[in-house]
Amino acid sequence: MNMIESTASNTAQTASLSDLQLRLQQQKSAFASAPMPSLKERLNRLNRLHNALLTYREQIHKAIDQDFAGRAVAETEMAEIIPLLEGIAYYRKRLKRFMRPQRRHAPLTVAPAKAEVHYQPLGVVGIVTPWNFPFFLALSPLIGALAAGNRAMIKASEFAPASGDLMRKMLAESFSEDEVMVITGGVEVASEFTALPFDHLVFTGSTQVGKIVMRAAAENLTPVTLELGGKSPAIIHNDFPIDEAARRLAFGKCMNAGQICVSPDYVLCPRDKVHEFSSIFIDAVEQAYPTLKDNPDYTAIISDRQKSRLERYLNDARAKGAQLMTADAADEDLSKSRKLPMTLVLNATDNMMVMQEEIFGPILPVIPYDSLEEAIQLVNSKPRPLALYYFDWNQGRANTILATTHSGGVCINDSLSHVPADDLPFGGIGPSGMGHYHGEEGFRTFSKAKGVIRKGKINTAAMVAPPWDNRMFKGLMWFMKFRFRPVKVD
Repeated sequence: MNMIESTASNTAQTASLSDLQLRLQQQKSAFASAPMPSLKERLNRLNRLHNALLTYREQIHKAIDQDFAGRAVAETEMAEIIPLLEGIAYYRKRLKRFMRPQRRHAPLTVAPAKAEVHYQPLGVVGIVTPWNFPFFLALSPLIGALAAGNRAMIKASEFAPASGDLMRKMLAESFSEDEVMVITGGVEVASEFTALPFDHLVFTGSTQVGKIVMRAAAENLTPVTLELGGKSPAIIHNDFPIDEAARRLAFGKCMNAGQICVSPDYVLCPRDKVHEFSSIFIDAVEQAYPTLKDNPDYTAIISDRQKSRLERYLNDARAKGAQLMTADAADEDLSKSRKLPMTLVLNATDNMMVMQEEIFGPILPVIPYDSLEEAIQLVNSKPRPLALYYFDWNQGRANTILATTHSGGVCINDSLSHVPADDLPFGGIGPSGMGHYHGEEGFRTFSKAKGVIRKGKINTAAMVAPPWDNRMFKGLMWFMKFRFRPVKVD
């Protein structure tokens, strides 16, 4: 990716390693002085973020549109602002219950006693943000971190500079620097940021960079949540209406011009329906976007370098025998813009780049299959993806897909919609990531589950203490032999 153009504000915010260490220490000191924020304090922070989003709503639209050189206000609302407001509302409603200590079973060997789990804030959470959803992917983990009682430092993406500058301004007006802080700057700053001894680190980005981030975090034994990507498949069963599948997938794939970590990356389609699916898919895209170049509804590619990468994928596929179907009803010259039309790749093979790399753009290979078992085998032969999409009204077959494949999340008969579902955990598996945030799992991720035993005035340990030939210990051992007898094994 291209380095961003230098601006006075970015230069002012580019932090050295010593600056970053100082800022982290300020937050850690502030946390140490108030290590267990009350429910009222946590709600106050969430409410401040809620109000900031409402105040800066239109400016967020403009900043993201500027970074992308064209992104629809509707997409920014649906994919960034509304999910954030919903996420805050979710925690405000449930936070009291999440904070409550959980009662657990106390075993006979420590009785009489009470066993509990207390959820304690970790401290300072570092959040590294990608460019594709610069507000949602920064503030969504922040919401969980604040709900759990933490403080946070956010590294904004250098490839979305207008968004980063605006987020820094917005949060600086709502939070003190020892509560929430936004750092801007280039790759060097990001590398130094991930090397800091945070109490937890959240990274969203590519698998390749995720390995580097995890390696840096390991030096400080910093736990990480990695939200990566991979090639998320969509499987269409032969019994599912092909026109419905095409339209639903067209909507999901066109969001942000496919620049989404959970965007459908390839479609497994019944062999005799590939042509029908492809035609309906292209028609659906062209109806939604009759023009592209000056159409504010169709999102541009974030940078010239990213567009060149995607064009290289298409050229590679064409050179290796693929057939390309392009959704460009107006047949416009897009060479001097960052718009790239949605393109289906037919006859794709494993030696093509579109089947080897995460696409992250408006390109969708369509792969024929002959049986559901073959489709499952193909999915399982590849690294485990961040998402899987299955289209089938039959609940039994859908349950088979859930049981026999691994992915970070699943949508049945839709795509993308599991991400804004606040009560569901969001996270990858294996090469597509580790850990979760969103929902109750997000609160738990950003908390330390502390086991606590409470003993009362009766000290049973004194009754079984050495010398071990005492009556109480002998009685305990007799009871344990009676309780734990051999069991039948099938």
